[in-house]
Amino acid sequence: MEYRKIGRTGLSAGVVGLGCEHLDRKPYSVVEETIHAALDNGINLMDLFMPGEVVRANIGRALAGRRDKMMIQGHICSVDLNEQYDISRDLAVCKRYFETLLRCLRTDYIDFGMLFFIDSAADYSAAFESDILEYAQDLKRRGVIRAIGASSHNPTTARRIVESGVVDLLMFSINPAFDMMPPDSDLMKMIGEPGELMTGMNPARAELYRLCEQRGVGITVMKSLGAGKLLSREQTPFCEPLTVAQCIHYALTRPAVVSALVGCASAAQVREAVGYFDCSDAKRDYAPIVGSRRNDFRGSCVYCNHCRPCPKEIDIAAVNKYLDIAKLDESAIPPSILQHYRSLEHPASECIGCGSCEKRCPFGVSVIENMKHATRLFGR
Repeated sequence: MEYRKIGRTGLSAGVVGLGCEHLDRKPYSVVEETIHAALDNGINLMDLFMPGEVVRANIGRALAGRRDKMMIQGHICSVDLNEQYDISRDLAVCKRYFETLLRCLRTDYIDFGMLFFIDSAADYSAAFESDILEYAQDLKRRGVIRAIGASSHNPTTARRIVESGVVDLLMFSINPAFDMMPPDSDLMKMIGEPGELMTGMNPARAELYRLCEQRGVGITVMKSLGAGKLLSREQTPFCEPLTVAQCIHYALTRPAVVSALVGCASAAQVREAVGYFDCSDAKRDYAPIVGSRRNDFRGSCVYCNHCRPCPKEIDIAAVNKYLDIAKLDESAIPPSILQHYRSLEHPASECIGCGSCEKRCPFGVSVIENMKHATRLFGR
């Protein structure tokens, strides 16, 4: 397992995490084997948004004796109605379900208290401009949650969440198909007919990831497999299906991303997800498939490393990533980005303009100009 720092929290998470949605309505034996397989493979972050008491209690039972080895994203505002999950912004209802989560998990704290499903201006107002946020902040003050986060599928609303300065973690839906959709696309349409909505790299989504990196807000990724459609030859919007490893790698190469939370319903699926670490760079490579669709990413660096090797050994993808973040506000580059850039062994200033990188780039990125821009901004 590889680990990354979670923004400014001081915590670190494995780059592959566990989504627990598919454990709902499963017998305890399946929940236990899945949770234990995750722990045994170094997974230390899981998301649990489901409000049903049975699945919460099963997960709590499976974590017994190992709770300190697993960080939990627990959601505030996730409730159920007729045994189906729903959303409530009623403080009394939200409190009841959050207290039930603690009881079922046999714990007195949740690592990340996530304000649930903030996808619209109305959602933002109901959660961030109300007693719901005050409740979350009080939980943090009392140590019942260690950090405040939020989940969203909409880049416009997610930007407001990040700019509020309240959250340390954003759970966001990221995959190459979603990144090509208009910013205000409805989630169900995105999942249902992704090919019909894909119109090219969405700058609002790319800028959101850079903003999170700039502000020290970590991103955990949901929907990295596109509800399984990206893996299906019949349903993929691309020329051919992606693999689990390619989907994970795409998510992990976005700025600010800490962990791809892969939904698993068995120990075998956990092992398939962590098989990512056994894959070669060639097997992780998503660029040939993603780049096959009408040059939808034309001119945008997707940090795929096809530009390498550089004769001067410059890590071109890393330089481009730090440059993209710095360009959000060139007059106030975050110290952390300056530090990351200055830690590179070979800075952009060493570029000799040979053009070998641009010949290999499948997306037509102006690498040489980017190296010049980075040299001006970072001073080396």
